[in-house]
Order: sequence, then C-alpha cells, then structure tokens
Amino acid sequence: MNPDTHTVAEVFPHIRIIMGMVIGLGVTRLLSGVARIVQHPRGYQLYPVHLAWVAMLLLMLIHFWWWEFGLFQIQHWTFGKYLFLIGYAVILFLMCALLFPDSMLDYKSYEDFFISRRAWFFGLLASTYLLDVIDTLLKGQEHFARFGNEYMIRTPIFFALSIIAIFTTNRTFHMLFVAAALIYQASWILRLFDDIV
Repeated sequence: MNPDTHTVAEVFPHIRIIMGMVIGLGVTRLLSGVARIVQHPRGYQLYPVHLAWVAMLLLMLIHFWWWEFGLFQIQHWTFGKYLFLIGYAVILFLMCALLFPDSMLDYKSYEDFFISRRAWFFGLLASTYLLDVIDTLLKGQEHFARFGNEYMIRTPIFFALSIIAIFTTNRTFHMLFVAAALIYQASWILRLFDDIV
C-alpha cells in the first residue's frame, strides 16, 4: 500500500497505541511491585531511595504518555522514527523491571538489590536524557526552542548525575539525587507541560 494514502491522523493513533502498550507494561510492573510490598511488608527491608525512584519512574511514565501527544505535529512518519519511539518506551520499561525483579532471593533487602543493580538502572536513566533530546527535536525546532536555555542546562546536569550514580555507592548522594530529580521533574511538568496543546 502506498504510504502517501495514509494521513497523519491515521498513523499517529496507531503508533501511540503501540507505545501505550509498552508504557502500560512499565506501569503494571511498578504497581505490582508496590502491591507486593503492601501485601508482604515484612518480606524484605524497604529502602527509601528505591521507593523514591519507583515514584520517579511512575511520574516519568505518566509524563511520557502525556508529552508524546506532541508527536501529532510530525507530518512524515518513517519506520526509523517509529522504531526510535518504541525503543525509548522499552528503555523506560526496562528501568521499571530493574526496580522490581522477578525474584529477591539473591538479595538481603531492597537497598542491597538497588545498589547492586545501580549500573544498569542509571545507565538506562542516562540514556533517557539523550533520547529526550532526539525526541524533542523530532517534534520540530519550534517545540525544542520552547524550553529555552533551561533545557540545555538541565539535560547535561541530569545526564552527568546519572553517570556519577553508576559509580558511587554513597547513600547520601543517591538520596539527594532522587530527591532533586523528583522535585525538579514535578516542577518541569507543572511549568511546561500542564497544557498539552
């Protein structure tokens, strides 16, 4: 079938549904993990930093689904763009899977688990900041310019903090990083993404 016969109005909902399925799996993973903690509170010792990253990931997933509505502005879809967006969603899902493993038998606590898996988790987190730049550019120069200088400062800072988090086990650093990330992300959403149009 000739791709020119498809309108943007037909293509975009199809792509958004596929992305939504992957994002839905991530949300399910997080909520199932939290439900397991509620059901078995004495199973494994909780770690506030781990729980804060769970909240951060849930916020990131909800925000991802919200801001990707901006993709309706793309007039020409290619398989490469489609594959990029699915890949982005898959990375977010993998981060969720890294927060709640299938089994905790090899770990003494959520702190032990989180610190031992930090290289994978923060490596993926660092990649999301790079992917976000590409995603923002996909939506057009006008969309990219909307974020101003703050975006160009915010992105490398959080990327650098993610890289540092890969290599350090310092509990204070990890606590401050997730607190700053949560506060900033909430502020970023409220200031720049409250209105979807």
